[in-house]
Amino acid sequence: MAPSTPVRHAWRVLTGLLAITGVLFGINALGVYTFQASSWTPDLALDLQGGTQIILSAQTVDGSDPDAEQLEQAVAIIRQRVDASGVGEADVATEGGRNIVVQIPGQADEATRQRIQSSAQLQLRPVLFAGSPATSFVGEDGNSTPYPTPDPSLPATPTASPTNASDPAYITPALQAQFLAYDCANPPTDPAQAPADQPMITCGVDDGQKYILGPVELDGTDITDATNGQEQNTGRWAVNLAFNDQGTQTFGEISQRLYGAQPPLNQFAFVLDGSVLSAPSMNGIILDGRPSITGNFTQESSKALADQLKYGALPLSFEVVSSDTVSATLGSQQLQVGFLAGLIGLGLVAVYSLVVYRALGTVIIASLGVMAVLTYVTLCILAWRMGFRLSLAGVAGLIVTIGFTADSFIVYFERIRDELRDGKSITAAVEDGWARAKRTIYISKSINILAAVVLYILADATVKGFAFTLGLTTAIDILIFILFTHPVMQLLARTRFFGSGHPLSGMDPAALGAVYRGRAQFRAPAAAVSGRASRSRAEAQRRQTIAERKRAELAAAQSSSRPTKEGDD
Repeated sequence: MAPSTPVRHAWRVLTGLLAITGVLFGINALGVYTFQASSWTPDLALDLQGGTQIILSAQTVDGSDPDAEQLEQAVAIIRQRVDASGVGEADVATEGGRNIVVQIPGQADEATRQRIQSSAQLQLRPVLFAGSPATSFVGEDGNSTPYPTPDPSLPATPTASPTNASDPAYITPALQAQFLAYDCANPPTDPAQAPADQPMITCGVDDGQKYILGPVELDGTDITDATNGQEQNTGRWAVNLAFNDQGTQTFGEISQRLYGAQPPLNQFAFVLDGSVLSAPSMNGIILDGRPSITGNFTQESSKALADQLKYGALPLSFEVVSSDTVSATLGSQQLQVGFLAGLIGLGLVAVYSLVVYRALGTVIIASLGVMAVLTYVTLCILAWRMGFRLSLAGVAGLIVTIGFTADSFIVYFERIRDELRDGKSITAAVEDGWARAKRTIYISKSINILAAVVLYILADATVKGFAFTLGLTTAIDILIFILFTHPVMQLLARTRFFGSGHPLSGMDPAALGAVYRGRAQFRAPAAAVSGRASRSRAEAQRRQTIAERKRAELAAAQSSSRPTKEGDD
């Protein structure tokens, strides 16, 4: 005989759950063995694992403390950069009047350090002169002699007022002498501190070529977006910029001025922290505000620079004061306490389930076990793909979810028992109980997820881990409820042990007081009523509504007041 439709449906659903579990484990195995970027244990946050601490000190021209608003703005930008690198549960805060402390879980890789440590003050300056990186010249005798220190008496003021930022009139005799004596390896001053409205001398990041650049015409605040990609013609990695409206207009005017000019006056330098990142020629008039930075980029370096520029230039220059490894603030002992609390909660739920629901409680325990497996492998995948790290607040969210999950099972099982009390068969009670319970569970779980989302958006960073794990496990709870608990109940209801209502099954109709046959109709009690039957009848009477009790009393009164026929006695 072919299995019934509910049985076929149950096996299909359980097979689907098994396939989902296999896919999750396969994805994580791919990350562990192929990409070597994942792990079979979830990553821990700073409070449980420790990590890297980087202290940045703000640098000002006069050495005074920076403006508090600028410091907070720098904190926000650095936090965005850290998040963009995929590091979760990082802590970025101010210290004193000029320091920013960045704490990252685990060991920070070089790309993450560069994102944090680079001030990424992007300036766009026209090129006035480009020369050899040499810091010495060869005299008539053939000997190499360093360029002399510039004569302070040389004229430092242009003879004619420059008409634009590309005007060679900016190159005074004093500036030219400084350029010849400039040593890229040991610059006399920090080029990042050069005045924005004056020309500057600096060098290229890659080739060390020396430049004389004009005043700043655009800076990083005019950039609205930055992405990395490969050029179609050359295949080189480039950083693609997008300017705001003001930047688009200004860059369009610059491109019109530089296009067609003689080298190097047709070049425009992208200056990052005082060093020339790239000085491409203006090969066309760009009016859409979407230029590209090219150079000796790799995929990783272009992505790192794009992230830095995308999240804005820091309003201040920073110097790395220290970079150390810090120990966990809570440590393994607190982690063990957290897991112990979770095990105690699971144990209490298991004991309660077995006492109240007898063998039916094993379904609750099995559902919690399947949920634990799916949650664990999901956390491993999220650590790999999203940089999620489990903090103590996240562990608290996992523990709280145990109680919420048990609520779902209790609602479902009590609905099934109500159906049994109504005189339905066990198989029918499972299906009807599911139809009634799932609406209640969906509503309650939706509220839990909504609360987790609101908490994640509005709460402090230290609470986000709790909100994230709460929302994640609630979603998995719904999945387990649909794909495991109900299909298992459909199969168990058709076994001999559960289907016959064994006293230890938790679905014994007699123990539940299933004496109800229809509205206002009850079985007449037997002459000799056992103690269990008496308790069952009392339970059924307690569960009667007021309307049902009145109808039963009315029916009994009408039956007793009916005139008897002759011969009835």
